[in-house]
Amino acid sequence: MGWIGLDLGTQSVRAVLADAKGQVLSRATRPLVSHRDGDRHEQDPQSWLTAVDAVLADVGATDLDGIAICSTSGTFLLTDRAGRPVTPALMYDDARAAARRDHIVDADPDRWATSMQPTWALPKILDLDLTDRRVVHSADFVAAHLVGHPVATDTSHALKTGYDLIADAWPAAAFDKLGLPLAAFPEVVRPGTELGRTPDGVPLYAGMTDGCAAQIAAGALAPGAWNSVLGTTLVLKGVSTELLTDPTGAVYSHRHPDGGWLPGGASSTGAGVLTELLPGADLDALDRAAHPIDAVIYPLTKTGERFPFVAPQAERFTLGSTSDDLQTYAAVLQGVAFIERLAFEHLEALGADPVRSVSLTGGATRAGYWNQLRADVLGVPVELPAVPDPAYGMAILAASGGTDLTGTARRMVRVDHVLEPRGERLDDLYGEFVAELDRRGYRG
Repeated sequence: MGWIGLDLGTQSVRAVLADAKGQVLSRATRPLVSHRDGDRHEQDPQSWLTAVDAVLADVGATDLDGIAICSTSGTFLLTDRAGRPVTPALMYDDARAAARRDHIVDADPDRWATSMQPTWALPKILDLDLTDRRVVHSADFVAAHLVGHPVATDTSHALKTGYDLIADAWPAAAFDKLGLPLAAFPEVVRPGTELGRTPDGVPLYAGMTDGCAAQIAAGALAPGAWNSVLGTTLVLKGVSTELLTDPTGAVYSHRHPDGGWLPGGASSTGAGVLTELLPGADLDALDRAAHPIDAVIYPLTKTGERFPFVAPQAERFTLGSTSDDLQTYAAVLQGVAFIERLAFEHLEALGADPVRSVSLTGGATRAGYWNQLRADVLGVPVELPAVPDPAYGMAILAASGGTDLTGTARRMVRVDHVLEPRGERLDDLYGEFVAELDRRGYRG
């Protein structure tokens, strides 16, 4: 017995089989290939099915209790009415229709002026012929393959296709202005809703996007608990009882399967800048030697910031001076930690509960000094979950069966390590950093 979570990533499909105690019984993965051409980024939807069939065979599960699927937010394709693909998959970061963003915003400025991004699914859909076609998100395409018929989508995957999470409906008036037929868009259900059953009778539950799946795997599902994902970029996700309204558009929210909201944001800063500033450096050695310094680097890899403030003109800068690789490394780490702290302050200003604990996930958690620095700067305990894998999050969602996801995660998620904050919050340097952001006009 057990539940399988599937994660349709950009580079691979992953499967995790877990039992009721949260023990991972088996894992499997298969690679995927993308095709990039300028602003275009596509995948062959058939390759997802081949990979999914392979990983399900590899995990070797029998007597399954359920399956759920996550995928990249905003990835979709068109199918015919029978569910057969008629386009390649247009990936989440495909920017071919970026110029159409303004046209969409004009149809409903109050709805989309601050939230709509050029790479969202809706601008791309606008340029496609939807006659006798269905818009299908990647997770839904795989789900249909497993149960043998087209399925509904979930509120999480539908967000970047234009779904109105407050009204819990497609925005019919705006779609009518844009010439988009409602019949081309799927029924939408809450994550955890049963979509159908496999030929073996295994229930398949509506999933969520990969970011939400990672949040579930981290166990950050109650107000005051947050998941901070630090890889190439920094992404925060948490919980609020009421919808947080951000007039700047930096924060957006998914629906919580148990009710309430999952607010968060994605910064343009992160660990990615280390590759640019310290090419070929032994980052593990630098982390072992690192210590606080009186300098900070605002660690953008390219122009523009999107969270915790929106500043298309923002550029990397350094306060203080760095004279070697070790100091550069430490200054970058402090810059990311400061942006993380500023993000939580912004969320609290919007009405989020005070931060109680933060689960750290992402590739940067391999850096032990950085983990401790983040606890120190935030002034709250940070936790390192045992299985920080979106596929594991989907196994938890499947195990919940659409009821009490928070309680199910509490039973299944295990924490490997907790780091308590020390007294070194670097308050003076943090204040100088925020003042410099303001001096440059980045925070409005």
